[in-house]
Amino acid sequence: MHFVVKFFPEITIKSNPVRKRMSRQLRDNLQRQLKPLDDRIRVRQDWEKIDVIAPDAVAHLSGRIQEVLAHTPGIANFSSVRQFPLGDLHDIYEKTLSVWGDKLAGKTFCVRAKRTGNHDFKSLDVEQYVGGGLNQHTGAAGVKLKDPDITVKLEIRHDKLNVVEAQTPGLGGFPLGTQDPVLSLVSGGFDSTVASYLTIKRGIRTHFLFFNLGGRQHELGVKEVAFYLWNKYGTSHRVRFITVPFDEVVAEILERVDDSYMGVILKRMMLRAASTVAEELEVDALVTGEAIAQVSSQTLRNLSVIDSVTDTLVLRPLIASDKNDIIRTAREIGTEEFAANMPEYCGVISVKPTTRAKRDKVEKEEGRFDFSILDRAVASRTVQNIDRVMEDLQGETPAVEIATEPGDAVVIDIRHPTEEEMDPLELPGTRVETIPFYRLSSAFGNLDRDRHYLLYCARGVMSQLHAAHLMDEGYRNVGVFRPEKTQRD
Repeated sequence: MHFVVKFFPEITIKSNPVRKRMSRQLRDNLQRQLKPLDDRIRVRQDWEKIDVIAPDAVAHLSGRIQEVLAHTPGIANFSSVRQFPLGDLHDIYEKTLSVWGDKLAGKTFCVRAKRTGNHDFKSLDVEQYVGGGLNQHTGAAGVKLKDPDITVKLEIRHDKLNVVEAQTPGLGGFPLGTQDPVLSLVSGGFDSTVASYLTIKRGIRTHFLFFNLGGRQHELGVKEVAFYLWNKYGTSHRVRFITVPFDEVVAEILERVDDSYMGVILKRMMLRAASTVAEELEVDALVTGEAIAQVSSQTLRNLSVIDSVTDTLVLRPLIASDKNDIIRTAREIGTEEFAANMPEYCGVISVKPTTRAKRDKVEKEEGRFDFSILDRAVASRTVQNIDRVMEDLQGETPAVEIATEPGDAVVIDIRHPTEEEMDPLELPGTRVETIPFYRLSSAFGNLDRDRHYLLYCARGVMSQLHAAHLMDEGYRNVGVFRPEKTQRD
């Protein structure tokens, strides 16, 4: 097997030293990823291309080799080729006939040749001679120079002839490791996963930072999609997955901060924490999935106020993207299903969130915040190598009971007090208690263990996360109350 890898065009227009460095990095990345498949696979680099050569004994690995090539940043396209010593025009025709003869039956075709080196013929001579021969001696429907059914591609490089059997588009971008690393803030939804993919594609070693707002199920889901991104697009470089427990920070915001400023202040707390983690990892930039005006905290004014808490560069690859474009990219890279089924855990829910935050007002609100809680959260973070996070997914997660009728259970309304006051939960004949989600973890242990409890929230997402979290802690008298009207698709 022989594959010819072409560099992404932006690499080829770099200065000679930069082009050499990037092409060497791509070669090293491919060697690192292909060696585990079979150490007989060879990766050879020259100025114009990279050759991946494998003996016939590993032909069964062809699909896996192509999978690596298709998802490695820095590759414009790669071709499966049959390579021969270069002869005269008739020899070129015969070699091409041996590869393409049976495949042209009933098809229109044309021949395209690219040539490098000194020869006694031109590329047009090759195209005319080989095309004429194939047209006469195969069952082809004829030569068609514009929009043929098949384009027979030949590459002549000095004393070698490559007859291209198939060409596959690559990922593009720059080889991973050619740019400085970043720390991506991931929630597992469409935006943060696509933003992370875009930085990986651009050759940036991308570490992952997750703020756990209280749900183990959410954390496991984010770890799963982060591992998927790394495993598919970035295995040439090891990265870290960092989890910061943020439930106490959220509780403090909900207790101390004016409702309209909660979202902005939560983002400021995340940037403060992320900057500390980035500094310790010697990372100079953060990445978020924010896009202008997608939600209330993502106006230019609010983003400016959010960014003012840190000197660390904040990159937003999706800043001018439409949501449909983001979802389409997620579908193309394989993260759509992850994101569509990822529980969206909102740490704070503001009734009237501000879209034009004032920095002095925000700082005044933060004056009531106990920053020792933020320091404690950062100090309690866990750091894992990305290839180890899947170990967390090996254990069985207890199934959460979802009830559409309360029966004789006690229903606990875990919504934020503001939301609960606006739309009280009324269930005639059923005992209803109100415990805000940010107090549930500490309060549940004080409840009667002989009673069965069903958690309730408007959409059924937060309640399921907290029920799973409590079950992980050993409680078995908890489930979710989800009336028919709140069932999700």
